[in-house]
Amino acid sequence: MAATKKQRWTWLGGTIALIVLGVVIGLILQNVWLGLLLAVIVSLVWLIAAESKKGGNSGVNDESRGIEL
Repeated sequence: MAATKKQRWTWLGGTIALIVLGVVIGLILQNVWLGLLLAVIVSLVWLIAAESKKGGNSGVNDESRGIEL
């Protein structure tokens, strides 16, 4: 249970950091909404990758399931 809480806080902290970074990038590009959109997209991809790794499905070649990238 402690590992799950730690993972949740890690994900939440990373998400907040990505959003702040997105705002900064948006300010550099002079479009904050674009920066936020990019940050949300990266955050979702990061969440999917983290959940995939946690479930033991990391990697692109899985011969047992017949998928290969």
